[in-house]
Amino acid sequence: MSASPDWDKLEAEIIACRRCPRLAAYREEVARTRRRAYRDWEYWGKPVPGFGDPEARILIFGLAPGAHGSNRTGRMFTGDSSGEFLYTALYRAGFASQPSSSWRDDGLELKGAFISATCRCVPPDNKPSPQEMLNCRPFILAELDLLENLRGIVALGRIAFDNILAIYRARGNALPALEFKHGATYELGHNLPWLLASYHPSRQNTQTGRLSVAMFDAIWAQARRMLE
Repeated sequence: MSASPDWDKLEAEIIACRRCPRLAAYREEVARTRRRAYRDWEYWGKPVPGFGDPEARILIFGLAPGAHGSNRTGRMFTGDSSGEFLYTALYRAGFASQPSSSWRDDGLELKGAFISATCRCVPPDNKPSPQEMLNCRPFILAELDLLENLRGIVALGRIAFDNILAIYRARGNALPALEFKHGATYELGHNLPWLLASYHPSRQNTQTGRLSVAMFDAIWAQARRMLE
């Protein structure tokens, strides 16, 4: 991602984290047992650091690694259907160098964007506890400090949306109650990034039609307009 000592230090801290015993045990159990389709893979099985352009103007904020996606590959939104849906959209919008995401060293680069998540470890049933989300908060706070060019945040799903608001409120920003609604945009205040809400590109949302390709493309077109 970067040769910066600050980014390298943060990445090392994330990868070594064991603050949540339940999540540490689960991510490692998934890595040991593996899905049959990936039985020949060596799973990552550790917390997943953020990924992208350290000069990013947009932060893409999700929920947590997938059990057989990021927990297997070691890169955010990589190796599963959610990642394919996301990266193909980012590629069409000019934020990604290629439309596929199969492995952390496959050459994919983000342009002006950085991807992070509420939790860095895969949670059972995709449901981290409030305390587990709080335990991960210092990592996103550190990323926000290092992303000096940040202009906006795209929150993928209600949990990510609520957690970004909680993070800025914890930093002393008086934010009103904001409604999560796909495509809704909010100005968070002076010298703060804008916030754009989107449904999460989970298989449940994309296969049921709740989030279509056109709807997701519209999110990134909207983000482009807001940057300009």
